Amino acid sequence: MHSKKILYITQAAVIAAIYVVLTLIAAGFDLASGMIQVRFSEALTVLPYFTPAAIPGLAIGCLISNIATGCLLPDVIFGTLATLIGAIGSWCLRRSKILVTLPPVISNAVIIPFILTCAYKIPGGIPLQMLTVGAGEVVSCVIIGSILLRALIPVSKYIFDRD
Repeated sequence: MHSKKILYITQAAVIAAIYVVLTLIAAGFDLASGMIQVRFSEALTVLPYFTPAAIPGLAIGCLISNIATGCLLPDVIFGTLATLIGAIGSWCLRRSKILVTLPPVISNAVIIPFILTCAYKIPGGIPLQMLTVGAGEVVSCVIIGSILLRALIPVSKYIFDRD
């Protein structure tokens, strides 16, 4: 197998594994699901700034996390889709350190409230849930994600094989 393919697969696998571990830690504090959620793993959604391998890595990590934390099937499917859409959006906006953090916030704030209402029957209404899920995503993606992004930039050529 070509070394670039191996690197891509390895990066995606490592990102997926880190996503799962961080989600399980958040689940231990009851922060990984529900109307108020701050998945530390969502900070990793800045990684498409560095590598396209982050897109499948984040989606697979989210899928495994949703299964491991006992999410209902609609959440497994559409929660993973929200993360995939956010990761693709981040890849598309990778030229901007600020904008790269926004697609996961938007995709999760729009999609997850419908899952919470329809699958989990959590009261409060879609608008309130958009606000609470969006706020959690801002903490994870914009605040923690931006810190992660800035910390990785100086070492990105070693981690992501970038010039």
